[in-house]
Amino acid sequence: MAKSAAAMVTVGDREVRVSSPDRVVYEATERTPQITKLEVCEYVAAVGDVMMRSIGERPTAMERWPDGWRDGMRLATGPQDREGDGFYQKRLPRGAPDFVETVRIQFPGGRFADELCPTEPASLVWAAQMGTLTFHPWPVRRADVDHPDELRIDLDPQPGTTFRDAQRVAAVTRQLLEELGLRGYPKTSGNRGVHVYVRIEPRWTFDEVRHAAIGLGRELERRDEGVTTAWWKEERGERIFVDYNQNLRDRTIASAWSLRARPGAPVSTPVTWEQLAAVDDPRAFNLTTVADHLADGDPWADMEQTHHSIEPLLELWETLPGGELSWPPDYPKQPGEPPRVQPSKKVAAHWDEDGNRVD
Repeated sequence: MAKSAAAMVTVGDREVRVSSPDRVVYEATERTPQITKLEVCEYVAAVGDVMMRSIGERPTAMERWPDGWRDGMRLATGPQDREGDGFYQKRLPRGAPDFVETVRIQFPGGRFADELCPTEPASLVWAAQMGTLTFHPWPVRRADVDHPDELRIDLDPQPGTTFRDAQRVAAVTRQLLEELGLRGYPKTSGNRGVHVYVRIEPRWTFDEVRHAAIGLGRELERRDEGVTTAWWKEERGERIFVDYNQNLRDRTIASAWSLRARPGAPVSTPVTWEQLAAVDDPRAFNLTTVADHLADGDPWADMEQTHHSIEPLLELWETLPGGELSWPPDYPKQPGEPPRVQPSKKVAAHWDEDGNRVD
């Protein structure tokens, strides 16, 4: 088969070249047609302005699937995993156009990198041309990369739970936030989960925002027995996990309006609370339908109007029992952190009261 000629996608005053425009990125499903690389780039161009409100000026990792996505494909687990079909690009690749800007960020281990920093929709379309399906922005802006301006509440359904369970817990989350004087903005995850964002004043560290998320999660556990903050999967049961560690440095969530590498080109879609309650199947929000959803306006249009204090959530962290919770394994051991061993395999005599291993 002859190689298809490149296409051009117009984004504002720019034209972005799209190679292999006929490449199939998503196969057809019962609800969606076959979707090509050109159609992915055109989708990103169409939502570029509204997406920029969410991820503009943010360090952003690219989840790239250069050959498209098929059921059964696998995302690489790290730089040394050469067998993955998709991978995270945390450093801007060489050869990017001049209009694609970067921001310097520091990883938990101390290393630095120059990561994509979208400053205009054309940079998002360029990333899509490079095979990016999902954008993973940090919760910070380029002007201050050490103080988050977003609290991200990731309601993650565990085996045995459904999107309906996530909807229920999201409603409880909304009520709790409102009682504390905070406003949350929900979106579908693009799978079975729900994300709730709270715009916050950028004056707390990543660690402090993580503690705020733990405080919120513990209060949700008190209000709904179907919620857990247990880090170890064997302890979560059939409950909705509040993934508090998503608020740490270099931990990211799929951005608003991002495609996901799943059948039917689903989109992580911002919704109003009323719209969320009415959703029967989150897969209904996909590349072919989001334009109609946006025709009624951006549900997050007024998010920037108020930046909240997280002091009410930090008070929950300080007053509710439980102490420090587990950190991700690639982070240094933290003071007061529980032992980094699966609970069912823990031998009490091998650990001191501070969670440090005893030789």
